[in-house]
Amino acid sequence: MSGPGLQGEKRGEDSGLLLELLGEKLVTAEREEVDVQSLGSRVSLIGLLFGCGMSAPCLQLLPSLSDFYCKTRDRLEVVFISSDPDQKKWQLFLKDMPWLALPYQEKHKKLKLWNKYRISNIPSLIFIEASTGKVVCRNGLLLIRDDPEGLEFPWGPKPFSEVIAGPLLRKNGQSQDSSTLEGSYVGVYFSAHWCPPCRSLTRVLVESYRKIKELGQKFEIILVSADRSEESFKQYFSEMPWLAVPYSDEARRSRLNRLYGIQGIPNLIILDPKGEVITRQGRVEVLHDIDCKEFPWYPKPVVELTELNAVQLNEGPCLVLFVDSEDEGESEAAKQLVQPIAEKIIAQYKAKDEEAPLVFFVASEDDMTDSLRDFTNLPEAAPLLTILDMSARAKYVMDVEEITPDIVENFVNDFLAEKLKPEPI
Repeated sequence: MSGPGLQGEKRGEDSGLLLELLGEKLVTAEREEVDVQSLGSRVSLIGLLFGCGMSAPCLQLLPSLSDFYCKTRDRLEVVFISSDPDQKKWQLFLKDMPWLALPYQEKHKKLKLWNKYRISNIPSLIFIEASTGKVVCRNGLLLIRDDPEGLEFPWGPKPFSEVIAGPLLRKNGQSQDSSTLEGSYVGVYFSAHWCPPCRSLTRVLVESYRKIKELGQKFEIILVSADRSEESFKQYFSEMPWLAVPYSDEARRSRLNRLYGIQGIPNLIILDPKGEVITRQGRVEVLHDIDCKEFPWYPKPVVELTELNAVQLNEGPCLVLFVDSEDEGESEAAKQLVQPIAEKIIAQYKAKDEEAPLVFFVASEDDMTDSLRDFTNLPEAAPLLTILDMSARAKYVMDVEEITPDIVENFVNDFLAEKLKPEPI
């Protein structure tokens, strides 16, 4: 049965979610206030634009995004999330925007949005459903380039099999249809010859590919090139034993970048035989697991902090349990201590089709973790339970003699409920 009551209830749910994300009020360039509650009933999609008026790429984006917005504003709203260092610069940048903005003083909301959507560079444009908050497109900048008229609205994510559909190349020039991938694990490899870290990873990946094949696994890799010319692509691809999207098929390469929200290279996404993402951290897994014993690298709830995966510390809040030992047994015991709450949090957010708000690490004693302690000015105590939020330059510290599962769970829950007082990093 449908009726006004049910629709009103649905709108209430929509606005409740938007209120949680954005607060009660947004502002226009003229500093007029707009009720967030009104957005859920007016538009179906919201674009979150993360940027800064001091950034040349952000300034260059404005004309094309303004044109796109004028053509689609009956269906979507854009909200600017600023990282400008002072309010005057924010106001100066805002005056050229026909859309809404998070008020400058809402710095806490801004940081929460940066962390929730794991923003690592600007400008970034993420499209979400107004009703659910579910991400529709992680790389909106590519979307407005590929669909400037908004003809493909609402741009929902398509299955991998649909996006990859078409011919794929071997380095000998032979072609095979993407349907041959059916039933295989797939690595979608975003890379380019001009990028030194890409070339380093490719050398390791060639050996990993060979080893996985020798283990009898059905596994294929597909290169999605970011090279600047077909000649450069061909030179780079000649070193690879796997498949590639034809360089000339720019539309398909762009759709794959959009599908996985690629913002930097090298990037290796590992898919299961159904085309579902196993891990977005394929690069880290390949470099960690040289013998490929843990392929296809399903994510572990708690992992050892190393130089290879430390980059994740900059992508959002991370729980780090420091242990004062190089003994593998003690490190493993620490993982077992943290694992129950990690599994619980990951499952809760997976049920909402969201990424967990924390990454869980155990850090043994070594030069890298010593440097991390020095950088974040942490006490020398061990064990030491912390949550580090590098983007907010904040830390939360639980310095007690004994760390128990209950202490870990309460610490995490208090952090998620915003009951903990941050200390500056």
